[in-house]
Amino acid sequence: MGTLLYGASATEISFDDRALAHLQIVITAKLRRREGFVFSWTSAPGAGSGRSSIWLDPSSTLFFRYFGSRPPVINREWIEVLAASSNNPAGLVFSAEPESSTGS
Repeated sequence: MGTLLYGASATEISFDDRALAHLQIVITAKLRRREGFVFSWTSAPGAGSGRSSIWLDPSSTLFFRYFGSRPPVINREWIEVLAASSNNPAGLVFSAEPESSTGS
């Protein structure tokens, strides 16, 4: 299980390593373009099942921590789905990996 640490308070947001790797690609692409955006996700039942959102911009302090030793295979379809979401007015909304994906 990977962790995205956000802000000076290092708020911990947990995602599976594979999901976190895909999020890192989309988030860093937007921040490289100096774009601010909202990032939202739904918490697991054990964490309260609610929804959370944070504002990200180029001045945001982010740290991506992975617990596995091997980088996952990147699924371009998933990157495209997440990137398309990030360009909507609601911002980047985390979604699970598409079932039709091949993991290529």
